[in-house]
Amino acid sequence: MTTKYRTAPSETTGMPRGIPFIVGNEAAERFSFYGMKTILVIFMTQYLLSSSGTPNYMTDTQAREWMHLFVASAYFFPVIGAIIADAFLGKYVTILALSMVYVAGHLCLALIDMPSAALSASLDPKGWMIAGLMLIAVGSGGIKPCVSAHVGDQFGHSNKHLIEKVFGWFYFAINFGSFFSTLLTPWLLKNYGAGWAFGVPGILMALATIVFWMGRTRFTHIQPRGMRYFGETFGPSGLKSILKLLPIYLFVAMFWSLYDQGGGAWVQQAQQMNLDFMGITWLESQVQAINPLLILIYIPLFAYVIYPAMSKVFKLTPLRKILMGFALTVLSFAIAAYAQGLIDKEAARFRAVVAPICASGTIDIAATCTAMRKNELNSAANDLEASKGDQAKLVEAVTTAGMAVLTDGSTTRAEWPTVAWQLLAYIVITAAEVLVSITCLEFSYTQAPKQMKSLIMSFYLLSVSLGNLFTVAVNHFTMDASGNSTLVGASYYWFFTKLMAWTTVIFIAVVVFYKPREYLQDDPNALGEAVH
Repeated sequence: MTTKYRTAPSETTGMPRGIPFIVGNEAAERFSFYGMKTILVIFMTQYLLSSSGTPNYMTDTQAREWMHLFVASAYFFPVIGAIIADAFLGKYVTILALSMVYVAGHLCLALIDMPSAALSASLDPKGWMIAGLMLIAVGSGGIKPCVSAHVGDQFGHSNKHLIEKVFGWFYFAINFGSFFSTLLTPWLLKNYGAGWAFGVPGILMALATIVFWMGRTRFTHIQPRGMRYFGETFGPSGLKSILKLLPIYLFVAMFWSLYDQGGGAWVQQAQQMNLDFMGITWLESQVQAINPLLILIYIPLFAYVIYPAMSKVFKLTPLRKILMGFALTVLSFAIAAYAQGLIDKEAARFRAVVAPICASGTIDIAATCTAMRKNELNSAANDLEASKGDQAKLVEAVTTAGMAVLTDGSTTRAEWPTVAWQLLAYIVITAAEVLVSITCLEFSYTQAPKQMKSLIMSFYLLSVSLGNLFTVAVNHFTMDASGNSTLVGASYYWFFTKLMAWTTVIFIAVVVFYKPREYLQDDPNALGEAVH
């Protein structure tokens, strides 16, 4: 295949010219993805309506299952996108084409708030949500391995010393975009509805596509290999590379099972926390913003302070970084489990307080519902309105919301634990993310033979899918007939904490026995066996 673009890395010791366009594209694209993902669970449990405009809320367990199923899908399609890019279209064309599918997905989500429009007559809001999530999963997933591999393609041996730094700044761009979207989209959802909350990320995705197209003449365009790609990739050498990395990715999958619950279980946990912090009352889905903010701080801190200091004590290999990240993940979930224990204890205390109040009929139902909706507790308000004299349901709705307005105008509130507990857990798990995720990006690229960079990247991303599918399975198989989990309260968090602890212990053997091998685009031996 002929091309008017450069097909090999330029001989320079400096930064490749196309990197700013890739990093700018990634910042805007991640704004769109994380902006949408941030509000997904809250939308499903507090805002989802039927086509007639009546509430069609999911339970907490159902919403967690749907959210993790979406993430699993988004990280499954990288395998397909990688094969299309490496064998047929090349990374650049694949990224550009699937970005348009991505934008179409956001458009479907933006139409959720248009139930009366002729355009939406064939689908109810849930239908538009499913269509949008499917398109975003295909678009986002398909381009993901191509973008990260496209970064590495810009480098050769003359500037390979910059790869670690660039992958760090690549991750910086991801979190720069997600930080602002995590703050903005919950506010848009509460104040302007789902149409704008999902629409603004779609606009940013369109912008990301334009930025990427603008850099086309500055990129190194590695050409697709055609049908010979399959023989090379799945021949003895290619299969050896894949099989060598897959055990590592299976361990990493457990990390993602825990980490991605920041967008599910941790959001729901924050609903029963005191969200007044630093003089601001945060929305429960905005608490996640500390994660990308910390990433922006941690990347230079780890690169220029922590890693150099640790290297003076012992050799800091990629697998040792991942092992340390696993250990920190255990600690972070133990903190979240302890915080949930405090919530469970306070819920029991508050239930005992409100039960006699509910029995006496001194709760102002209408005023309590209004207060609940003001605090984005629409599901609890809906349950309260539907209780219709059912004492048990009345008490449960009030306990879940942690508030009750009495007929004398006073308000009784639960004394929920401070959200600082969850912020502490984020401080720890974000450090784990730097150690695991950034390291895996760089490690996956360097361990992949020349002809299968995108595919190996996709197998790494498949670990995210597997981790989320595991979370889906846990939520699905512990769900009772009413859609609620039988693995309740702190026991849910301790379950995952223990699993991660065992994963960490067993991974020590991988650290000891794995033998790394680097491949770069201009390595003359990149297609063959390792040269020692």
